[in-house]
Amino acid sequence: MKCLGIDYGERRIGLSFGDDLGVALPLPALTDLSVDQRLEEMSEVIKKREITDLVVGYPYNMDGSIGFKAQEVDLFIEKLEMLFHLPVHRIDERLTSEEASKHLKKGRNDELRRSGKIDSMAACLILQDFLNQKTDLFVSGESDV
Repeated sequence: MKCLGIDYGERRIGLSFGDDLGVALPLPALTDLSVDQRLEEMSEVIKKREITDLVVGYPYNMDGSIGFKAQEVDLFIEKLEMLFHLPVHRIDERLTSEEASKHLKKGRNDELRRSGKIDSMAACLILQDFLNQKTDLFVSGESDV
């Protein structure tokens, strides 16, 4: 299994990579101005890394309900499914961007945000959560996530 972790945003898409070793690593974020350009770059990453699964951060509200942002991510996921024909796994992403900011060097937050580093670190946390769930299920003898 080779997974691409995705932290979707209107302006940037954070990416991470993980495989059967169970460790998520950040990749450069997709920061092009057009959605089509970002998806084209994502397509190249998927081909180059021979991705088998997409893991997308899903923005539940703090009370666990689904809000406007989650509906936006659902539309993005539909597009991913149509373009890439790969399994898409939704992982709760509440507070991942905040947590990701803690893992990066202190600096100008706006520069970090524009660079996409926070987004890719969030994608890394999302993917690591998924990989940990897969490992937990494997160890316990249960089936798939």
